[in-house]
Amino acid sequence: MNDVTVDTAKLQSAKNLTTVVYALYALAILIGLSSIVAIIINYVKKGDMAGTWLDSHFRWQIRTFWFSVLWAIVGALTVWAFIGWVVWFVAFIWYIYRIVKGWLNLNDNKPMYPA
Repeated sequence: MNDVTVDTAKLQSAKNLTTVVYALYALAILIGLSSIVAIIINYVKKGDMAGTWLDSHFRWQIRTFWFSVLWAIVGALTVWAFIGWVVWFVAFIWYIYRIVKGWLNLNDNKPMYPA
């Protein structure tokens, strides 16, 4: 196998892994623990994505996770004043948007951030 074939195979494998991570984040809507598995994969494999367009997807996924945690905490702290329910609802819609936008860009072989 030549270097181009090896690089293409590595990139396809990395894209497949990125797809799996998006699926785990989507599954977290039903089974929250899958997001823990996804964030672990993000951090363990982040170095492998460096220098590729997939690195932007990993950054997108990591930011989605941590901002979701932040908004979940803010919602929990303010749920007594009804505003927490609004925070949770908006955060839920935002989370779905982030997963869908990321997955669509991945499908189109596009990075998440302009170069």
